[in-house]
Amino acid sequence: MRRRLFLFPKRYFFVICLVIFTVLAGKVEALTQAEQEAEWQAELQQTEADIAKWQSILDSTKANTKSLKGEAAILTAKINQAKAFIKQKNIEIAKLEKDIEAKNEHIQTLQEKINTGHDSLAQLLRKTNEIDNFTLPEVVLSRTNLSDFFSDVQTFQSVNRSLDDLFIQIRGLQSQTEQEKAALDKQKDKETDTKVAAQHEQAQIQADETQKEYLIKVSQTNEKTYAQVVADKQAQAAKIRAALFALRDTASISFGDALKYAQEASAKTGVRPAFLLAIITQESNLGQNVGSCFVTNSDTGDGVGKNTGTIFQQVMKAPRDTVPFLSITNRLGRDWKSTPVSCPLGVNYSASRGYGGGMGPSQFIPSTWELFKDEVGGMLGIAADSADPWNPEHSFMATAIYMQQLGAVSGSYSAERNAACKYYSGSACSSTRRPPNISYGNSVMSIAEKIQTTMIDPLQNL
Repeated sequence: MRRRLFLFPKRYFFVICLVIFTVLAGKVEALTQAEQEAEWQAELQQTEADIAKWQSILDSTKANTKSLKGEAAILTAKINQAKAFIKQKNIEIAKLEKDIEAKNEHIQTLQEKINTGHDSLAQLLRKTNEIDNFTLPEVVLSRTNLSDFFSDVQTFQSVNRSLDDLFIQIRGLQSQTEQEKAALDKQKDKETDTKVAAQHEQAQIQADETQKEYLIKVSQTNEKTYAQVVADKQAQAAKIRAALFALRDTASISFGDALKYAQEASAKTGVRPAFLLAIITQESNLGQNVGSCFVTNSDTGDGVGKNTGTIFQQVMKAPRDTVPFLSITNRLGRDWKSTPVSCPLGVNYSASRGYGGGMGPSQFIPSTWELFKDEVGGMLGIAADSADPWNPEHSFMATAIYMQQLGAVSGSYSAERNAACKYYSGSACSSTRRPPNISYGNSVMSIAEKIQTTMIDPLQNL
């Protein structure tokens, strides 16, 4: 008997080919991912070796430099090391982007499961309602068989059990989704920090390249000696240290003193000096825009503009801040009626605008300062009652302590930016839709970058 060959219709043939292609593509993609990981790892190992090599060259060159060529050689080592750092950061960014993509897909899958669970829950609730509303007279008078009725009762019990299971499942999925979202936010912050670090390295490379070209030119033309170039750097450093650093509601101080206070506070708290100086600068800028007030009525907290005489209602919240304000000014020997504090944002207080009452360069309100004075005194080695919010050194230390509590100790861009936003409004930048809050955080980070690159970095290695 001749066997008939089974022939697939053309449409089935194309479907089968598509399935085979999909399976093979999946395997190829998996292999590509594995190969990519291996490639990243190999590149990282080579990059780390390059970084170590240039660090060794940098250390040995620094030990022997006493010439313009030696200074140029140091910059060459720094530039090559920075390039290796950028390569390392780019590999980290690529890996983070892959992780973020996977987490987004997982969160989407979880959300789809939750939506499906909600639909099933709605169906079960409708079913429960149908059975629950089926009364005994309706059973007796209807043509429904008794066996069918008992079957419905069993269905009702089964539906209830299914409801309990669904509630547990949905709660679990929602909890898992929240955890995944929190993990995703951390990954995004890490990606941002890595990108910012790479950008900083690139900016430093450009600055070092410019300085290197200058040193080579000077060396070739004999325009200046090594000692003269060093003297120029020292003169520039002296100019930076002498520059005035504006403070709010307090006389300006030299940048050299401001940096000393910031470094002192950084050593105690781990908060980066440039970031701390940026917070103080931002508050001083706000002071220029908003002005200052005097409290004239300690019972109501009302006051007047220091320069304009404009009457302000509730400059300070009474009695929460007026009572500690009287205590602070009394123990520091100040006249509370002539001690400047910040004005509210409007002529009259409103819930959306908030009170004024901030004191000194860091703008602590009196009730908050009382929470910090003991720690400020301990870190400065003075009596707690001597802690003065209008004293720049004390104010810097208090701000650093607060920034430490808000998480600005890692030196990462996202941690510092979120701490700045919290300092301004109590909310992290990523968890609020209030533009002024985000604007404040962005401004602080921009100021910190400028202070670091144009004022602090030029003072190094002198």
